[in-house]
Amino acid sequence: MPWKPILLSALGVMSDSTPPKPDSNTIPTIKRLFRLQWEEVQQKHVLLYPEGMVQLNQSAGEILKRCDGIQSVEHITAQLESAFNHKGLEPEVLSFLEIAHGQGWIEYR
Repeated sequence: MPWKPILLSALGVMSDSTPPKPDSNTIPTIKRLFRLQWEEVQQKHVLLYPEGMVQLNQSAGEILKRCDGIQSVEHITAQLESAFNHKGLEPEVLSFLEIAHGQGWIEYR
């Protein structure tokens, strides 16, 4: 399956605060309040939390499922580039992680 660019505006993310900027060495993890799972009916990953659910596009799901608190952004990016046979994904991964952090979905270790 080809890599699809993340359309950040399609995530419905609008935030006035500036989240910390991750870099190649940042180690992201999904916060305990959230649970990432595959929704078979919708054929996409979703992020569940007590008040609801966030539907993720393919790219966002692929990034978040690698945010295990062990792997750095560098390793996550390398996995994605290999899986999708597409180079130069780090800027997009970093941009998505900034937004995910600003939304409170992830934290950095």
